[in-house]
Amino acid sequence: MNATATAVADTATDRPLLEVDDLQIELITAHGVVRAVDGVSFRIAAGETVSIIGESGSGKSTTAMGILRLLPEGLAVLSGSARISGVDIVADPGAAAKVRGRKVSLIPQDPMTALSPVHSVGRQLGEAIALRHSSLSRGQAREKGLELLALVRISDPTTVWKAYPHQLSGGMLQRVLIAIALAAEPVLIIADEPTSALDVTVQAGILDLLMELQERTAIGILMITHDLGVARLVSDRIHVMRGGRFIESGPVEQVVDAPREQYTRDLLATVPVLGPWDETPPAVPADEKAVR
Repeated sequence: MNATATAVADTATDRPLLEVDDLQIELITAHGVVRAVDGVSFRIAAGETVSIIGESGSGKSTTAMGILRLLPEGLAVLSGSARISGVDIVADPGAAAKVRGRKVSLIPQDPMTALSPVHSVGRQLGEAIALRHSSLSRGQAREKGLELLALVRISDPTTVWKAYPHQLSGGMLQRVLIAIALAAEPVLIIADEPTSALDVTVQAGILDLLMELQERTAIGILMITHDLGVARLVSDRIHVMRGGRFIESGPVEQVVDAPREQYTRDLLATVPVLGPWDETPPAVPADEKAVR
């Protein structure tokens, strides 16, 4: 956590932005009841980034969607507690609508499919702004939207405001989604694999942007990812998930540098590592020189 965020967190109340205790999520499927999340507990304070990592099917995205109460009603049964700014959305399912899009925002996984293809960026961002600031006129909402697009490092906000999603690159769309998330002025952002559909160079820019925004506002971030390399770059704490449970948790340095579990070590082994740079060109065999 950066120094600015630390200072804000230290002066904030003792209550975390997100408190999850013994959260269980059971999904009703055609083949029976599946316990997708099995008793997880964690906290996120102001200015902190906490990552849940694991392979596909481990339960990490289900945890995030459960916290937001975005799982299908009647097909998902939640128990335990999940408090967002003190509001328990497990005990009171209706309370989720009061904090979602206000206290907490979601950055969805795939920027290519998360936006409506038949509405302009301006219309979709404007609707998000109107939900939070209903008193703003259309012109005022547009000005605020342009400010948000500039905040997420879009160099020509006016052009992007008028554009449709298919006219923008994946990286630009992800920045638009971050702007929409920020329109709610949340204290907590849940980022569900926010860089998985992007190439490596664009990933780095998006992660840098999230960290810069956190430094400015001390917003809390729950990062859902399968990539331990991403988690290592942005996290204060990491929870490693497998089979619906946390099998290892701790500060990022401890989990990355001295993992206790073999599963965590296996995840670390999948992170690409650059070898030493060799400026000496390979020798060309004599017979190949003759052919040339």
